[in-house]
Amino acid sequence: MNETLPSLSWIESLRGVDTPTISNAIELLNVRPKEEGFAPLEIRCLFPDLGRLAGYAVTAEVETVTRTGKKEEQTFIELFEATSRSPKPAVIVLQEIGERSNFAAHCGEVMTTIFKQAGAIGLVTDSSVRDLAEVRALGFHYFARGAVASHANYRIVQSGVPVRILGFPVQPGDLLHGDENGLIQIPRAAFDGLLDAIVSVRSKEKELMDFVRTPGFSPGRLKGRFLH
Repeated sequence: MNETLPSLSWIESLRGVDTPTISNAIELLNVRPKEEGFAPLEIRCLFPDLGRLAGYAVTAEVETVTRTGKKEEQTFIELFEATSRSPKPAVIVLQEIGERSNFAAHCGEVMTTIFKQAGAIGLVTDSSVRDLAEVRALGFHYFARGAVASHANYRIVQSGVPVRILGFPVQPGDLLHGDENGLIQIPRAAFDGLLDAIVSVRSKEKELMDFVRTPGFSPGRLKGRFLH
């Protein structure tokens, strides 16, 4: 990644904003279709008490239950090294390519400890995770479909490749933001204007809600205001 990235303080400022507001701000900037850039409802924030996640994607394809290839230590090392090289904070994003994704646990306490040491703050998976109490205590974000107990025949297939999380495309280095409302990708074309757009979204929403709360309000008075 050669282009200049936002400062850590800019990334940290995004943790003070809920994900729907950032999504609305991206819409305001008109840099992508409104139906793109967010994960489906199956991807759940398992630890909303940890606050919001904002970081750069480190991607990998994994296979957990089926056995179409050999499990090798080197591919795990490659993923850990990719995490170390990534812009920070890093977010691990894992796509299950096996046939039994409902049985796939992609991360637990040991993997989390390694990822954290390499500079990651959370993990996104289209399958499941485990060791919930231990990982929550480590302050590590989990975005997943749920939890299962076993890692089965878990192997890393390849790292640093584009992945799809239940249809949500993620490229290595993408900036992700998530909270209890869901997970989105923040396009680079939105970086420069995003903070101003957030202010605009909040201002317009407050103005509308203040109007709705005025004495004598009726729905008919929204004409010319609601979609403007």
